[in-house]
Amino acid sequence: MTSVPATQKAPNLLDIDKIRNDFPILHQEVNGKPLAFLDNAASSQRPRQVIDAISDYYLKDHANIHRGIHTLSQRATSSYEEARAKIVSFINAKNEKEVVFVRGATEAINLVASSYGRANFGEGDEIMLSDMEHHANIVPWQLVAEQTGAKIRVVPVTDSGELDLEAYRSFFNPKTKFVSLVHVSNALGTVNPVREIVDIAKEHGVPVLLDGCQAAPHIAVDVQELDADFYVFSGHKMLGPTGTGILWGREELLEAMPPYQGGGDMIDLVQWEGTTYNDLPTKFEAGTPHIAGGIGLGAAVDRGDGR
Repeated sequence: MTSVPATQKAPNLLDIDKIRNDFPILHQEVNGKPLAFLDNAASSQRPRQVIDAISDYYLKDHANIHRGIHTLSQRATSSYEEARAKIVSFINAKNEKEVVFVRGATEAINLVASSYGRANFGEGDEIMLSDMEHHANIVPWQLVAEQTGAKIRVVPVTDSGELDLEAYRSFFNPKTKFVSLVHVSNALGTVNPVREIVDIAKEHGVPVLLDGCQAAPHIAVDVQELDADFYVFSGHKMLGPTGTGILWGREELLEAMPPYQGGGDMIDLVQWEGTTYNDLPTKFEAGTPHIAGGIGLGAAVDRGDGR
């Protein structure tokens, strides 16, 4: 093995000082020591680039988007939609219609459970989860199960902390209507074989949602390669602002799903006799969005792309 001289940095090693310099919050001491933050699985810190992007928006461009013809509205809209385009590239979605801005993975899962689930689940239908799911990927499905008469089946985890694939495969039957599983477990660190999980589900014609909160910050996510039907992640775990997240869904599924919330931006035409809804993705983005957050999430993708 060739050793690296003490005066020479080994190749491909992280420059920790350079990375720390990007994070203003780390420029402080706690209990007399330089702050070391290790709770990134719960919520990561924000680099200066993200903070600056949010600050610049509020200092220079704040206005409502998608509905104004004045300069600030046009600039804000452009920055917000540029952030969406960055997400499209980041996860290799087919187009912007498939990328919905939400408040986080929790809202994304609730959206799918409510909109897709209430329209497609019935008495005795089965929703498949696993024993390693975060609460946010359990409770929304419990709620829709109560509303529709569906029931939940829980795939066990082996003693080594892995999904029991044989049990998973054996659970499929004509009543199986949906699978929602974590990509990377926040508690165990298990990286699930998600492509195999998806392939098995597709053998039975069952759609799959993947919770990518712990995957998106650390590994390349290609939604076309994964071939799932929905993929969700939160911005605050990948250097972005809190209150931001992404729902990716197949365009044809999102088109068929009823709106999750009603209000501005998701509307095409409102009449007392009935309302028609906007095109994707704004069909699922009711009300004034977290504009600064979306722009900040785009900056986080710029900062962290390549992982």
